[in-house]
Amino acid sequence: MRRLLAQASVIARRDFTAIVWTPTFLIFLLAPLFMFAVATVGGLGAARVVAGQQARAVILAEPSELATLRAAERQVRVIVGVDPGPPTVSLQAAEPNEDARKILRAHDVSAVMFGPSSERTILHEAAGTHEARYLAQVQAAATGTPARLEVMVSQTRGPGLRERNATAFGAVFLMFLLSLVLASQAISTLAEERNNKVIEILAAAVPLEAVFLGKLLGLLGVALVFSAFWGAIGLVGALAIVDEAQLQSLAPATGLPAFVALFLGYFTLAFLLLGAVFLGVGAQAGTMREIQMLSLPVTIFQVGMFALASAAAGAPDSTLGIAAALFPFSSPFAMAARAATGVPAWQHAAAFAWQLLWLALTITVAARLFRRGVLKSGGGQR
Repeated sequence: MRRLLAQASVIARRDFTAIVWTPTFLIFLLAPLFMFAVATVGGLGAARVVAGQQARAVILAEPSELATLRAAERQVRVIVGVDPGPPTVSLQAAEPNEDARKILRAHDVSAVMFGPSSERTILHEAAGTHEARYLAQVQAAATGTPARLEVMVSQTRGPGLRERNATAFGAVFLMFLLSLVLASQAISTLAEERNNKVIEILAAAVPLEAVFLGKLLGLLGVALVFSAFWGAIGLVGALAIVDEAQLQSLAPATGLPAFVALFLGYFTLAFLLLGAVFLGVGAQAGTMREIQMLSLPVTIFQVGMFALASAAAGAPDSTLGIAAALFPFSSPFAMAARAATGVPAWQHAAAFAWQLLWLALTITVAARLFRRGVLKSGGGQR
């Protein structure tokens, strides 16, 4: 294994230098300037995810009062307009000594109404004014007279379910965008070297598995340079536009440093897994025309992995979410989303081991298919 990694590192340095130290790499580095339209689509998708998770309000009352409040809430819901529309309201029987502040902080709740019917209190977070007013209307409709309400504004409780779902979707979209730009290039990596017989020389010197792994690592180095360049620009822009409160509202459940580390790990494995597939598929093509024909199914495969992971981003424990986390080529995307919403650490450890296993299997299968399907003659086969 150590010898294989040493051989792969030599090929990786060769490919990395050959790509980065060229004028065309500068053009490639600036290509995302023309992709802001795609980023806009992703932003709209994230906004839709956030909008789809309606704010929730809770009414705590005596069991005998729940029926009256429920009827009043239905009445108010009919007359409230659609912009921004009524919130989702949950009516619950009040427990003895129940603390409404804990409900507001422990759940994805924007406003809580509690207390006896004659002097109910509405507790809401800073962004829950609309929900608080809605509950005030429900109280007025239930009692028939304007209620004297004391509104206590709580400080922002930090990121909730909506914010973490948005962060999860953003992580999936960013990883998909980077893999779409970077990993798909692996499909044409071997085309030139097949035509000028360089690949036969490499295959005679080192095992094909080392060749494939080395080329993937070289492309990974290029991808990291690309990501670091645009990541620094994006970070500076975000700090200039977004205030600290907005950044804190999108904080992932694992904490920002741990989330960044997990995202980088999953991006690396997503790149290597997809790159191994594309490298194996592209190695079977003999001409640029065949490579161009293979680009469409490669893109469809990438979009499919993105669709699977993004559909599961808001519900990581659902059947779809578990399937996305287990399928090896969507697993890095799904697990990056799960890192934003919060899962036990052992799941990340198991996911990394699972993805590394499939990376080794994919490289082995791709190398053997290339050896049997392409290198059928010559004494340099290994």
